[in-house]
Amino acid sequence: MWTDAEISGFALNASRYEQQLSTDHQTRILMVNERKEPPSDETIASSPGPHSALGTQKRVVEQKSWTSGETRLDLHLPTPTSFTAFPYDPPYSIQLDLMRYIYTSVESRKIAIAESPTGTGKTLSLLCGTLTWLLDEEDRSRKGQLMAVEETLKGESNDDDPPWVLKQSLEFHRRELEASGQAMSERLERARKKEEQLRRKENGRVRKKPKLSHTAELEVKDDDLFLPESGSDTGVDDYRHLSADVREMLRKYEDRDKPALLLDSEEKEPICTKIYYASRTHTQLSQTISELKKTSFGENIRVVPLGSRRNMCINEELRAKGGDLDEGCRELLTDEKRVDMKLLAKKGNRCPYMPPADDQSKILDFRDHILAIPRDIEDIVTLGNDLHTCPYYGSRRAIAQAQLVTLPYNLLLLKRSREALEIDLADQIVVIDEAHNLIDTILSIHTIPLTSTVLRASLSQLQIYLGKFKARLSPKNALHLRRLVLFLTAMDKFCQDTMDRAAATSMQGRGTSIQDQMLGAGAFVNALGPKVRDVNLLEVDKYLRESKIARKISGYCEKVVDDSEKGNKSGSSSARRGVTPPLHAVESFLLALTNASEDGRIFVSATHSTTTASNATAKPSIVVQLKYQLLNPAEHFKEVVDSARSVVLAGGTMHPISDFQSQLFGYFHQGKLTSFACGHVVPEENLKCVVVGKGARGSEMTFTYGQRGNKELMAELGQAILNFINLIPDGVVVFLPSYAFLHAIRAAWDEAGILIKIATKKKIFYEPQETGEVEVVLREYAEAIRSSNSAGQTLTGAIIFAVVGAKLSEGLNFTDKLARAVVLVGLPFANRESVELKERMKYVADLEKKDLARQGVDKKAGTQDAGAELYENLCMKAVNQSIGRAIRHRGDWAGLILIDSRYASARIRAKLPGWIGKDVIVADKFGSAMKELGSFYRGKKAGAGAS
Repeated sequence: MWTDAEISGFALNASRYEQQLSTDHQTRILMVNERKEPPSDETIASSPGPHSALGTQKRVVEQKSWTSGETRLDLHLPTPTSFTAFPYDPPYSIQLDLMRYIYTSVESRKIAIAESPTGTGKTLSLLCGTLTWLLDEEDRSRKGQLMAVEETLKGESNDDDPPWVLKQSLEFHRRELEASGQAMSERLERARKKEEQLRRKENGRVRKKPKLSHTAELEVKDDDLFLPESGSDTGVDDYRHLSADVREMLRKYEDRDKPALLLDSEEKEPICTKIYYASRTHTQLSQTISELKKTSFGENIRVVPLGSRRNMCINEELRAKGGDLDEGCRELLTDEKRVDMKLLAKKGNRCPYMPPADDQSKILDFRDHILAIPRDIEDIVTLGNDLHTCPYYGSRRAIAQAQLVTLPYNLLLLKRSREALEIDLADQIVVIDEAHNLIDTILSIHTIPLTSTVLRASLSQLQIYLGKFKARLSPKNALHLRRLVLFLTAMDKFCQDTMDRAAATSMQGRGTSIQDQMLGAGAFVNALGPKVRDVNLLEVDKYLRESKIARKISGYCEKVVDDSEKGNKSGSSSARRGVTPPLHAVESFLLALTNASEDGRIFVSATHSTTTASNATAKPSIVVQLKYQLLNPAEHFKEVVDSARSVVLAGGTMHPISDFQSQLFGYFHQGKLTSFACGHVVPEENLKCVVVGKGARGSEMTFTYGQRGNKELMAELGQAILNFINLIPDGVVVFLPSYAFLHAIRAAWDEAGILIKIATKKKIFYEPQETGEVEVVLREYAEAIRSSNSAGQTLTGAIIFAVVGAKLSEGLNFTDKLARAVVLVGLPFANRESVELKERMKYVADLEKKDLARQGVDKKAGTQDAGAELYENLCMKAVNQSIGRAIRHRGDWAGLILIDSRYASARIRAKLPGWIGKDVIVADKFGSAMKELGSFYRGKKAGAGAS
C-alpha cells in the first residue's frame, strides 16, 4: 500500500507529469478501451475522489475514438459554469465571473490581477475559484497516476498476457490509491475526536503552568560552544581541537535536543499542490478562514495558518522577559542556545513546548490536529496550549500536507522567510489579497537601515571574538572573518568621515538631520576604498548564515561582560538576553549590497544623538544612518512568480493597474499577464458620488500643501461640512490628507466656533494616533450613532475625522449607519521634496525610457512621464482605499463627497474605482452639490419610511 507521504505528493507529481507530456496543456494520453459499445461523444467522469467530500462534478473530458479502439484523456480542465461550493445560490453574476476568471487563470498558468470592490464577496470568490480548481487538479492527478501505472504495466507485460491481467492490475492500483486517501481522512478524524475528548477533560481541570525542563548539564571546558557551526562551509571539522570524548558528547547532545521538526531532512514529506493565500494582517487572514467555513468545502480542506513567533509563542515566561522573542526562542532550543554558555552549562533550560528528537509523535500528532479542521492563528495558539506543543514549529510541520496555507505578506515575500519555513512555491498557486499595496510592501520590507552605533558594536564584538578564538579557527573560518573585519572597518571609517563633515557644518540642535549622500550600491562599495572592492559579499553572507556566527559572537561577548560584572546585582545581564545580535543588522545590510546597483540606493544621513548624556556639559554625539532603499520591486517578486504555477493579485481597489504592469511584470510577455475588474453589487441608486470644487461663498477649494495655513479656506471647508451634515443621517466619516492638517482645522474651527455648530448636530470624534486607542474610539462612535436613533435625542448621529493612509482608512468596515457618507478632503500627495521619493520617481521614469527605446517608439504626446504618473498613482491608491470603507454589501447605501477642485480633472477621475467613475457628478457650484445630495438622502429617507 502506498504511504500517506506518497499520496500527498500525487497532485504535484501528476501536474509535473502533465507538463512533461504536454506542450500546449491539451495533450491526449492513450488508454486501452475495454468497452464494446460506442458511448456518447463526451463522457463526464463524475465520481468524487477520496479527498473530495463534495461530490463536485469532475471536469476531465474523455474523447473516444472508436475506429482505433483507443480512449484519449484530455488533461486540460475546462472552466466550470457553476461553483457548487459557493454558499449563496445563485451567486451574483460578478461573483461567478470572478470565480471563472480565477479558475481559468490558474489552469492556464497566468498572472492574474483582479479587482473586486469591497462588499462583493471577493474573498469567497477567490477561495471557491482556487479550491475548486485544486480539487479538480487532484482528480486529474489520480487519473494521471493510473495512466502512468498503465503505461508501465503495458511496457512490462508480454503479448501472451490476457487482457484481464492488465485490468486487474489497474483495479488493484486504483484501490490502493483510494485507500491511501482514506487513510489520511481517518487519521484526521481521529485527531478531531481526540481533541474533543481533550477539551472535555481540560474544561474540568485547572491547568498548571508548565515548568521549564532541564536537560543534563554538559561540562565543556573553555568556550568551545562559541566556535562556528561545524556544518558551515569550512571544509574541516571545527570540533577537531576537542578530545574524542567531548566531540562525541557534543554531537549526541545536539542530535538529542534538536527540535523534532528539524530532524527529517533525510525523509521529508513530499509536498502536495497547495494554495498559498497571503494578506496584510492576521485579522484579515482570520476573516479568510471564517469565509472558508461558509463554503461547502467545510472541514474537508486541510488548512495551516503561518505566523511569527510574536503571534504564536505560548511560552509566557519567555514573553514576559521582553526583548527579541526570536532570539529568546533560539536560546531555548538547545542546539542553537550554545550562544549562551551560561544558560547552557549552568541551567540547561529548554522550552517545555518544543519536543526533542526522541518525541516525534508529539509534533506529528499536533500536525494532524492542525489539519483536521480549518483554524486561524488564535485557534492554533489555543490548540498549542491544550496539547502543550509549540504552535510556531508545529504549524511549520503541517505545511507539506496542507492544501491551503494562509500567511502574512512578509513570510511569502522575503526569501529568507520562505527558506526558514521550507516553503517551496514550485508549481503552486499564490494568491495575494489586499494587493493594492503590494509594491510598497515589497519595497518596504527590503529597505534596510543600519546606524553607525550598531556597526561599531558589531565591529567591536567581532574583534573581541577574534582576539579569543583566532588560534582555534579553521583556515577558512579565519579567512571569512578577516574579510568581514576588513569590510566593517572600511564602513566604520566611512561613517566617521561623515560624522566629521557633519561636525564641520556645525549642525544645531539635537535631532537635526542632514542628507549627506545618496549612492548606488556599487558606488558605495567603491567609496569604502580599494581594499574591500574585491570582497565577495555573497560568500560572506553565505558564511554568516551557515556558521550562525552572529549569535555566537554576541553570545560570547555577553558572557565576557557577565563575567566582568560578577557581584553586580543590577540585572543588566538578564536584560541583555534575547537582544538581537548587532551583526544580524549588518548581515542584512551586506546582503542588500549584493543587489544590482541600479535596483536600489543608499542614503547616508548624519543626526545628533537624542540620548541624554550623563554629563550635562558633554557634547551630543553624532550618529550616521546608512539606509538601503530598494527601488526595483520586480527582481524580488520575480522569484515568486517564476516558481509558482499561477499568481493572483486581488483587491478592492487595484486601479491604476498600470503600476503593476510596469513595476512588477514589465519583463513578462503580454500574454502571461491578465486583468479583471467588475462592478459593485449595489444598485446604482444606492450610491451618489459628487465632486465639490467650490464652497458656499463661491471660492475655489483646492487643498494644496501651500494652502495648509489658509484660515479662510479652512472656514469655507467647515461651513461646507456643516451644510452637508444637515442632510446626512447617522454616521459621517471625513478623511483628511494628514494628521497635521487634522490638527490645523481643529484649531481653526475651534477658534471660529464651527466645531460648536457641528457638535449640535453630530457627536464629534477624531482618529487617535495611538493604535491601542482605535478600538475604544470606534466603539464610542458606533454607540453615539445607535443612541441618536432613540426617542428624545437631538443629535442626528456622529462624525469622525480620520486621516488618509492611517488606521481607519484600511481594513475597517463602516457598514450601514456607520457611514452614510464618506467625505474626502483634498488629495493626499506625498512630500515631493523627499529624496527617497524623488529617486523612486527618477527610477521609474528611466525604466520607461529604456522600455520605449527597446520598442523603438516615442512617448505619446501630452502624457506625463512615468515618474509623475507614479506620484499621482500613489495618491489615488490612498484615496481609493478610503472610499472603499463605505458600501459593504448589496443593501448598503452612502454618499461619496470629494472636496477639492482637482477631483474635477478627467485624469484624476479616471483613476477612481471603476464602479464609481462613470457616475461621478462634478458640481459647478456649491448649490448644485447640495441639490444632488439632498435629493439622494431625501429619497433614502422616504424609502426607509415606506418600508
